[in-house]
Amino acid sequence: MGDGALSDWERSSTARVIPPARPRKLAKVPFVELADGRLQGVVSSGSDVGRVYVSSVAAGDYAFACSTNNNRPCGGARGSFCNHIRALVGEAVLQYGAERVARYLRVETAQEEPDASAVTTAMARTCPPQGDTGAAAPVFSRFLRHLAYLELAPTTAPLPEMHWFPPTRAVV
Repeated sequence: MGDGALSDWERSSTARVIPPARPRKLAKVPFVELADGRLQGVVSSGSDVGRVYVSSVAAGDYAFACSTNNNRPCGGARGSFCNHIRALVGEAVLQYGAERVARYLRVETAQEEPDASAVTTAMARTCPPQGDTGAAAPVFSRFLRHLAYLELAPTTAPLPEMHWFPPTRAVV
């Protein structure tokens, strides 16, 4: 490719889909993303099957927030990371890989090849501040939108709300 030739994916307007670093189970953390300067997602409650928590950790200062889907604060997130946030970090590492999560959150770990525990421990050492729960509503909304796509019947017809996605094949 040194001769200036572009690969097929570089010529198209689509981006490559990066496969998960490792397979993960969606029951505990059904939704995780690195977006809006945060690691954020939805974590199932350990005690109530009808409750989920929206958890997030901000890049850089590690400000964290955890609340239920109806904005009730998590009882375990008082001054330190709760189990929901620890589960979120663990699943993010499975989804994206520890190095990518650490790089996104700007975490310096002592380990050359960090794991979820090393990333969480390095962030917790800084005594992170309690974050703003204002991001919970958009994160939960995106999660519900993802769930709605699972209910659609398989089809090759275009979805109107996804019309802006580029075609999978370049039209010549």
